[in-house]
Amino acid sequence: MIHGVAAAAGVAMGKAFVLPTWEWDVPEQKLDATDLTREFERLYEGIRTSKHEIQSMKTEFAEIAGPEESSIFDAHIAILEDPEFMNEIRGIIERQYKAAEVAVQEATDHFVTMFDLLDDEYMKERAADIKDVGNRLLKHLLGAPEVKLPTDNQPYILVAKELPPSQLVHLNPQHVLGIVTIMGGKTSHSAIMSRALGIPLVSGLDGELDSLIQTGQKVIVDGDQGIVYVDPDRETQDHYNKLRHEQQQRKRQLEQLIAIDPVTRDGVRMRLSANISSLKELEIALQNGAEGVGLFRTEFMYMDRKSLPSEEEQFHIYRQVAEKAGEHPVIIRTLDIGGDKELDYFEVPEEENPFLGYRAIRICLDQPDMFRTQLLAILRASAYGQVKIMYPMISSLEELQQANKLLNTAKEQLDQRGITYDHKIQVGIMIEVPAAVAIADLLAEECDFFSIGSNDLVQYVLAVDRMNEHIAHMYTPYHPAVLRMLRTTVEAARENGIPVSVCGEMAGDERSIPFWNHLGIRQLSMSPQSLLKIKQSVLYTSASESAKLAASWMKLRTTAEIERELNIYVKALHATMSPDQKLASLAP
Repeated sequence: MIHGVAAAAGVAMGKAFVLPTWEWDVPEQKLDATDLTREFERLYEGIRTSKHEIQSMKTEFAEIAGPEESSIFDAHIAILEDPEFMNEIRGIIERQYKAAEVAVQEATDHFVTMFDLLDDEYMKERAADIKDVGNRLLKHLLGAPEVKLPTDNQPYILVAKELPPSQLVHLNPQHVLGIVTIMGGKTSHSAIMSRALGIPLVSGLDGELDSLIQTGQKVIVDGDQGIVYVDPDRETQDHYNKLRHEQQQRKRQLEQLIAIDPVTRDGVRMRLSANISSLKELEIALQNGAEGVGLFRTEFMYMDRKSLPSEEEQFHIYRQVAEKAGEHPVIIRTLDIGGDKELDYFEVPEEENPFLGYRAIRICLDQPDMFRTQLLAILRASAYGQVKIMYPMISSLEELQQANKLLNTAKEQLDQRGITYDHKIQVGIMIEVPAAVAIADLLAEECDFFSIGSNDLVQYVLAVDRMNEHIAHMYTPYHPAVLRMLRTTVEAARENGIPVSVCGEMAGDERSIPFWNHLGIRQLSMSPQSLLKIKQSVLYTSASESAKLAASWMKLRTTAEIERELNIYVKALHATMSPDQKLASLAP
């Protein structure tokens, strides 16, 4: 039994395949001055080929997991375009007369060592990205073959020293049962990708790869507990076989709920919709019973290209989404770039704190032509379905009024062009900054609905960067301050007769259901993978009883007290969810 980091949940059992290390010995080579031009040409050709491969991998992964997860590869392209990294390589070639592959290896080692020395887990993970990019470039300069995975159809447990995204992207989830890596952690890009693919992953094992696991050995990967068993005894195998059987049984049980309406035991109807970034995600969501789209993240349509998408391009996508959703509503969020989402062709000034800077609605209002183009496309799509518009990161009444003014201008343009659209299209805003909560009563007078973006709201209310390993434990939606913000928002909406939905991670957390019942929130939007799990929890919940519990929890003074009560509640709820109980009675 080997302990590691539980990086991606799930349990897997099978024979190990140990991936050969993707590293090469680079012979020291000195150049003549006359060779420099040719060497730079080799370097630039290697960079071009590497970029093309990375872009292809991004496209391939986007088809599996959606564009948001595939944006991981943007970081790899950025490394190849980073001036410091490239200047270091060029300097070694030019000043020391070393071959391109030697320069790449030395520059990569230099930056990897520098990042590894930092006392920051997130930065250590980024060192792995630099190493991955450097090795890809080396592969092309040396003419080395790609490390190959097994070509037969026998499922296996993949074991590696480290598994960079460029290798992980080629994995077939049907063949790879689980993954074990010596290096890496929860914040690594490989961990993020494994979770998106649904492959259990345990990383950060202590020891040398060769001494821990050999190809062909039987391995159990427990991605929930962060444990790996090598050549497990019969008792351990039986335990995990039973656990896997229970998981598969739960999955089949959830699939039976697809056609059932999400109604609580005492008859309260919830609407469960999906957060999507692409048509593929919409298809998955609809297969899982989503009642439309509660958040369409349009910014991913602007990525992976060299210029802004035209009105026609956007209209084509929005129309397809509206038509596929049918009678269900589609809430399209206008462009939300800035912060951690950048466009290669749209220069955003470097900022000390980009999450508090030039982003989302602030960019759109500053770039009215770009914004108007998107509004025109959304309006045109509204003729083909139940389309609604939502503005992100609204923090003042002036921003909402300016955005609506541009929307009215777009409507006038379509009228002049004789193009049909929904003249009564609903317009809502994201509630994700404390300022919006404080003036929610004013904002509610001038929009049609609120959608609480809990991810950013929690981050801004608590002043906690959830990507910072040192303080990530402080990021919790169950802090009394956050819960009070939710209550204030709902009260303002109710006074003005507009609905409130939730589209952040809280919506996909079953512990939050009592709060929605207490506050009267009836619309939730979440990842397609969370829909059936939340539906099951809704079906087994009593709205009135859970609302009373939440009312008492709202009076508690600390996060620890609240979370303790939530855990007790969920444990009791799960106890009622036996595989054979109630399913027949839940049928419509």
